[in-house]
Amino acid sequence: MQAGCRFCGTKLHHTLVDLGMSPLCESYVSPEKANQMEAFYPLHVYVCESCFLAQLEQYVSPEEIFSEYAYFSSYSDSWLEHSKHYTDMIVSRLGLGDSSTVMELASNDGYLLQYFVRKGIRAIGVEPAANVAAVAEKKGIRTVVKFFGRDSARELAAQYGRVDLLIGNNVLAQVPDLNDFVGGMKTVLKPNGVITMEFPHLMRLMKENQFDTIYHEHFSYFSFIAAEKIFARHGFSLFDVEELPTHGGSLRIYGRHEEDRAKPIGDRVIEMRQRELSAGFGRIETYRNFGEQVKETKRKLLEFLIGARREGKSIVGYGAPGKGNTLLNYCGIRTDFIDYTVDRNPYKQGKFLPGTHIPILHPDRIKETKPDYLFILPWNFKDEIMAQMSGIREWGGQFVVPIPEVTVYP
Repeated sequence: MQAGCRFCGTKLHHTLVDLGMSPLCESYVSPEKANQMEAFYPLHVYVCESCFLAQLEQYVSPEEIFSEYAYFSSYSDSWLEHSKHYTDMIVSRLGLGDSSTVMELASNDGYLLQYFVRKGIRAIGVEPAANVAAVAEKKGIRTVVKFFGRDSARELAAQYGRVDLLIGNNVLAQVPDLNDFVGGMKTVLKPNGVITMEFPHLMRLMKENQFDTIYHEHFSYFSFIAAEKIFARHGFSLFDVEELPTHGGSLRIYGRHEEDRAKPIGDRVIEMRQRELSAGFGRIETYRNFGEQVKETKRKLLEFLIGARREGKSIVGYGAPGKGNTLLNYCGIRTDFIDYTVDRNPYKQGKFLPGTHIPILHPDRIKETKPDYLFILPWNFKDEIMAQMSGIREWGGQFVVPIPEVTVYP
């Protein structure tokens, strides 16, 4: 990789993991295009030896990925519950009311802002995918169809004023120009305003083998120490951090203007920074063993699938998430192992998974075919899915979860 680090510009030499070639994970294939060529790009993650940001090279522009997007947040019940809890908590913690303004970057289909609107709080969404933004508008959530950065931040601040709370859930990873994105936050946040950002925690990704959360839509993978450096460069201090169970283990960071001394830096920030440094996340050697761990997970998963198929067992998938497409393409799992997968999102039904061309059907198909194994691709929602699909036990069906390593649940 010849390019420099997307944050600090240092030349990148060190590999975290190389997952080979893969298609864009949300580029679901329509039946009429099933026999056409697909574009595959390298999934090779590097780590910067200066700032320790893990990152993919940018092969495709955000416009190509996000202008028409297949991911709608509201199809996950547990994600809606998470969003509602967050709203109740942050409104209470910051004392937000009808004179406050909240802005969410990458607001998707209004899954989160709807809860602020119900409380009578002014809410503005910024969402680059027009098809997803249209769904939010129907819910009565003002949504601006734009990519966020310094230029659009000036426009937004001029039109709507500066905001009390700026939210970004699982968007920081999807931004190729981190300095433009975080720099823009300076313009839209009030002097005493608060930023909260959620993103998958690199420490958990590595510890729990969550390599399938690596895909082209995620340009960067953050430790707390890397995130702290990025925000500090743009005049922000991180004053609190929470560990969340979402997406296999995420961080929620709380940021404020560095001049805003009314919010002291809390113990959890000091503890998290120290924990990462003690675990070696400030040394390049720590990142070198992950690739071998990933290869061993692939071998174990293929051994299970080959054994099950040789015994004549039927296997179908549940879900069509981006992470599933990374896993299936890296492991070479196609319809020779998985007959089909199902998804509650009608936008995906009737299409095929990118690369593997496993068909995506309605969940009702499972009752018709009565598979022996239900292979849960969005494993971060496994409890929710196992509760929804508990009926498979009537015919002796079992659940399979691939990460952190292949596990069968009766």
